[in-house]
Amino acid sequence: MGPVAAARLPFQCSSSTLLHSPQVGAPWKARNFSLLIPSSPRILPCLQKQAHRTRTATFKRALICAEVAQEAKTEASAPSVPSTQKAWYYDEYGAAKEVLKFGEVAVPQLQPDQVLIKVHAAALNPVDFKRRLGKFKATDSALPTVPGYDVAGVIVKVGSGVTSFKEGDAVYADVSEHALNGPKQWGSIAQYTAVEEKLLGAKPKNLSFAEAASLPLAIETAFEGLERASFKEGQSILVLGGAGGVGSLAIQLAKEVFGASLVAATASTSKLDFLKEIGADVAIDYTKEKYEDRPEKYDVVFDAVGECDKAIKVVKEGGSVVVLTGGLQIEGFVRIIAVTKEEV
Repeated sequence: MGPVAAARLPFQCSSSTLLHSPQVGAPWKARNFSLLIPSSPRILPCLQKQAHRTRTATFKRALICAEVAQEAKTEASAPSVPSTQKAWYYDEYGAAKEVLKFGEVAVPQLQPDQVLIKVHAAALNPVDFKRRLGKFKATDSALPTVPGYDVAGVIVKVGSGVTSFKEGDAVYADVSEHALNGPKQWGSIAQYTAVEEKLLGAKPKNLSFAEAASLPLAIETAFEGLERASFKEGQSILVLGGAGGVGSLAIQLAKEVFGASLVAATASTSKLDFLKEIGADVAIDYTKEKYEDRPEKYDVVFDAVGECDKAIKVVKEGGSVVVLTGGLQIEGFVRIIAVTKEEV
């Protein structure tokens, strides 16, 4: 790909489950990795187009991009930080209309390795509502909880141990290092949130705060799914749900970063042009044909819609299926990756 300037986003995430046919594969162990969002002309423009669509009816994704405050220029000096703030929160598990509240909560106290971000934009993901319903209560943080993993904003205060960022810097991040095992009690759907320095990335100048906030958790999931499948240059991939948030990023990463020889993807009729725009070589209209009946087989099938039973019909022998959602009762396949406390 040649020299690449990039904004570095360090992440540890375990959002996907990997299936291998029994003939191949070895368990993958969780580790920290750095995801590069390159600023070269080849890659960032398509990421920017994807992010922009989070704010339009043309593009559907599995999160809500929420403007928490008006976008503003980087502050030259830090304003005074209040002791309390407005936020969405819940103090018991349940349906949103029953437990979600808007009111005053404390501004998080900084640890030495953290910065305090004045939130300009935040995003909600499926994990947020599942967490609110109590599906992860055994490993969840204490209540009350402010939801939200994705954030973009401006640093207004830095901890004593922070060395790479300063007050006034525009940044974005996934605020929780671990998605399910003790995630942050005070998330991003608030006026302020505290984030560890190692989880921060400098906001690219050609992305708005809303666009930047739409990326972290979705791109983590797409990247790790491909990495867990040991996807490599020259291989082929089919992305199910290619017009969604994770699926659209999986297409771009597979093509531009991993070096796929062929990228196919499914979407509805109105989204086929979008698939081609972001790099898909083959756009399949799932409303008009059954992809599982096509003769083509792929090295990797990336299932972002919960159709594992169909996905395995189009994967090559010895290939991999990455499953983000849905049941995994597939005869002849073994689950070699389980989300454990150590991984999340």
